[in-house]
Amino acid sequence: MTATLPHHGRYGYSAIVHRPDYAWPDGRRLAVYLALNLEHFAFGEGPGACLKPASPQPDVLNYSWRDYGNRVGVWRLLELFESLRLPAAVLLNTSIYDECPEVLAPFRSRGDEMVGHGHTNSQRQGDLTEAGERDLIESCTRRMAQQEGVAPRGWLSPWISESFHTPDLLQEAGYAYTLNWCQDDQPVRFKTRGGQIWSVPYPQELNDIPAIMARHVSGEGFANMIVDSYDEMLEQSRAQPLVMGIALHPYIVGHPHRIRHLRRALAHIATDGRAWVTTPGAIAGHVAGLPEAIVR
Repeated sequence: MTATLPHHGRYGYSAIVHRPDYAWPDGRRLAVYLALNLEHFAFGEGPGACLKPASPQPDVLNYSWRDYGNRVGVWRLLELFESLRLPAAVLLNTSIYDECPEVLAPFRSRGDEMVGHGHTNSQRQGDLTEAGERDLIESCTRRMAQQEGVAPRGWLSPWISESFHTPDLLQEAGYAYTLNWCQDDQPVRFKTRGGQIWSVPYPQELNDIPAIMARHVSGEGFANMIVDSYDEMLEQSRAQPLVMGIALHPYIVGHPHRIRHLRRALAHIATDGRAWVTTPGAIAGHVAGLPEAIVR
């Protein structure tokens, strides 16, 4: 006799080819968003992506490599987004407000969406107690509301680290959507103990950390992945509306040899004109306005 495996209880199985059809604004079939991760790390402690295997702390090489993103890389990416007139979702550690708040000013002026991303990527959210996790979410939400004039609607956990309670805590804190899950190419309703929250697809393939740092894909190869995914998903979206996210970290794709290729890939999307280039908050808002039977 086989036992039933533990289940998260957030959503049931649904084959994408059997779901009701709908469209994005203006009848578009593919929604594309750029997720720009602006992160700050503690010096001498905590985890972080590594250019080389971690050294004993203080790990100056890997710390300073990450710090390049806020000092140089983010400004190169801002110039790129501006030149192509592309909106962005800024996934920010609230420690950015203390370390380099000027980084956020131009994105705020552009009207880009600000998304909660914890206080620092030197801490894994799933390691906290439920009370500690609630405090983290509430303190980050409060800080962002004070700085931005409006509370964030979306959240990506540092290191996409969840506890068994994370979706519940986010919904209870007033969040409309989470980016933590990558199980679909469409938004999915998540059940929570207090109601529901949207799961907007967040990429783990078109994401420079797993692609470039873990799988050692070149800058050219990563750009090709973006172009190929875009072209293929445009064709697939004739049958179903789809979401394509692109996750970027300035300390990785902000380096000259990579941003040159990224420019080509993003120009391919910007000049094509067939997709709805938007933000995850706008995607969540659109599906929330559809009849409940349409988006499951």
